[in-house]
Amino acid sequence: MNRIHIDLTGAERFVSAYELEEGYAGALDALKVLMDGSGAGNDFLGWLRIPQLVTAEEISRLKEVADDLAAGIDVVVVVGIGGSYLGAKAVIEALSHSFNALLPNRNHPLVLFAGQNIGEDYLSELMELMHVRSCACVVISKSGTTTEPAIAFRLIKKHIEEKYGKKEAQRRIVAITDPSKGALRKVAHREGYRTFGIPDDVGGRFSVLTPVGLLPMAIAGIDIEALMEGARMQLEQSLTPAAVNPSVQYAAMRNALYRSGKAVELLANFHPKLHFVTEWWKQLYGESEGKEGRGIFPAGVDFTTDLHSLGQYIQDGQRILMETVLSVMQPDRTLRIETEADDADGLNYLAGRRVDECNKMAELGARKAHIDGGVPNIRIEIPRLDAHCLGALLYFFEVACGISGYMLGVNPFDQPGVEAYKREMFALLGKSV
Repeated sequence: MNRIHIDLTGAERFVSAYELEEGYAGALDALKVLMDGSGAGNDFLGWLRIPQLVTAEEISRLKEVADDLAAGIDVVVVVGIGGSYLGAKAVIEALSHSFNALLPNRNHPLVLFAGQNIGEDYLSELMELMHVRSCACVVISKSGTTTEPAIAFRLIKKHIEEKYGKKEAQRRIVAITDPSKGALRKVAHREGYRTFGIPDDVGGRFSVLTPVGLLPMAIAGIDIEALMEGARMQLEQSLTPAAVNPSVQYAAMRNALYRSGKAVELLANFHPKLHFVTEWWKQLYGESEGKEGRGIFPAGVDFTTDLHSLGQYIQDGQRILMETVLSVMQPDRTLRIETEADDADGLNYLAGRRVDECNKMAELGARKAHIDGGVPNIRIEIPRLDAHCLGALLYFFEVACGISGYMLGVNPFDQPGVEAYKREMFALLGKSV
């Protein structure tokens, strides 16, 4: 069965039985607060039941619009920032061919992203591509006024209208925004764009299982029905008020380690396709927990790559780190190392073995070395990298995040600190308020 499994044996030696017992009690109390909606930010809990609430009709419409956008179009630019792009980017990168952009005769458009930065070179080069390729746009913003995506959409909208005309722009631009209000909703209504609503009670970083994430995924050819089925399966497990609940286990252990002085959590993956899952996780936990002088700092590493750059610090640096390893149990493909007559590289001892066996031994060796070096290790096992398992993983992390935030005594569903840089930026740009 495609279930997420959590292994805490590499972390248990770093906390006492009492501390862990206290962690479990706190996690179960926090899960109850989450489920009964009695905690801070309870008006943003719509994501909690989303896997059960998304209907077959909604999935069908998402796929219909995705298929229409794919017809004769080379590139679909998804405009958004934070939760409005990271979830879709994570799933698309994880489930697509690693060299999708270079494959001939792709079955689906190439999904690119804009509005996640204010890079003039990036946007200029994107516009150059749009001049020579057939393109469309999905713009995602609850308000329509967030600076980064608003700048990108203004440029992309103008390009599409000039290249294809206003009438065709109605087909080539889709807006995902507030159901009834806001600047983008107003523009979409005026211009006649097809739209999908962002639920009022779902914040951006918890929106991956809404149209915010699902439409870009469907355009890229991801099986969104299997993704939602995986999330539904995980919902049943992650909302179970018991110590065997993996979301409870994860939240309990990471908070017990935090109280023991481990203030930085490294999410380490041994599969290169999981890089943007780590980026999505960093936003989810960073925005949810980093408040009132509290919170575990979320950082990410790609192994084995980063073992050759950050491995020294992890092994021998300040003992403020905990490590959570994402481990994909079964790769999709099989590739074996062959024998060479002269054995110049000294690798004949590996002849006949799968590449993944070497990767798994690197994972085991790194975990053992880091644990011995004083870095607690939590391991999350993912049966395989497919839509079903990824849907389960995303939901697992979301529930654990809500639990963990309440354990820290903060509101996991607001982000007041994000406004500080905006105020300073607007003042420097001369925006009137």
